[in-house]
Amino acid sequence: MTDPTRVLVIDDHPLFRRGVCQLLELAPGFCIVGEAAGGQEGIARAHELDPDLILLDLNMKGMNGLETLRVLRDLEIDARIIILTVSNAPDDLIAAIRAGADGYVLKDNDPDDILQLIDSAMHGRTAISPELTSLLASALRQETVIENRHQASLTERETTILKCLAAGMSNKLIARELDIMESTVKVHIRNLLKKLKFRSRVEAAVWAVANHLA
Repeated sequence: MTDPTRVLVIDDHPLFRRGVCQLLELAPGFCIVGEAAGGQEGIARAHELDPDLILLDLNMKGMNGLETLRVLRDLEIDARIIILTVSNAPDDLIAAIRAGADGYVLKDNDPDDILQLIDSAMHGRTAISPELTSLLASALRQETVIENRHQASLTERETTILKCLAAGMSNKLIARELDIMESTVKVHIRNLLKKLKFRSRVEAAVWAVANHLA
């Protein structure tokens, strides 16, 4: 039997935070291990609890979600991190993805859709509210023209792994599919991100789909 996904919720709105916890508590496969009302507390709890998944609000008093996300990534917290927010602003979406978010989900989505997106993120797939995907893809296409970004600089193996990212595969699945070490997958991803001038695998995956590489 698979262990449940251990979840930490960081949100400064008590009512919404409680609602998210109740939603996940009723869903199979999830276990709430902690809550935090702000960024600093959330970082401390992430260290203490070592969750599998962190749901993080963007617009919080004091240390906001973006600042919290950057600190969590700098500290190499080994958890999937999904921004759960009311903001559908393209700048917020792009900033969060570039800071290392594994997903960006709008709070006003249907609860079932939120659960589906969270589950997608835990299986290595891109978790972005559907209405925002086109915004991100459009922004990345515009940057492609400015940056002269193209996949010609990639090796054959890097191109294959980029297609795997676009298909929503996790590092573990890619390693299994290509019969290589997971550490080798991480090296290839780091190299292809550098060549394509992306800061996150989610950016690369969305760009690849937008450019019909999937």
